[in-house]
Amino acid sequence: MRTPSIPADNRYPIIGWKEWLFFPDLEIPAIKAKIDTGARTSAIHTFSIEEYTVQGQLMVRFGVHPLQKRRDVELFCEAPVVDRRRVKDSGGHTEMRYFIETTVVLGERKWPIHMTLTNRDRMMFRMLLGRTALEKRFIIDPGRAYLGGRKLEKAYK
Repeated sequence: MRTPSIPADNRYPIIGWKEWLFFPDLEIPAIKAKIDTGARTSAIHTFSIEEYTVQGQLMVRFGVHPLQKRRDVELFCEAPVVDRRRVKDSGGHTEMRYFIETTVVLGERKWPIHMTLTNRDRMMFRMLLGRTALEKRFIIDPGRAYLGGRKLEKAYK
């Protein structure tokens, strides 16, 4: 049975429960994300995190496997750290995480978000787009997917 459509709103485009994202500042051409209103903060799967300082600014260099179940595609990114604090995951475990600010693109929309760096290797999605990043930007239709388009899906082929 098909989920009834949510009426369109000119201010807030409709997106599905999973979408392809582009991170131009990090040079990540595509990553599939779960649209997660249950998560306050966005999170991306990272490995080999190294911190360093440039002119007094704390920075991080980290690796990303943007495609689930594929370790052959590795991207390395750098970003300034905006914070480092304890975050509780959905299982109730807390860990110290780096927070970075970066630009995200979903469909025709582009905006800055804060996201944490963490190991999501065993999770179904390499990226969670949390409610702080979504707030006052989209309507989410949980019965649909990839409403922002699928063209990014071909980025690694």
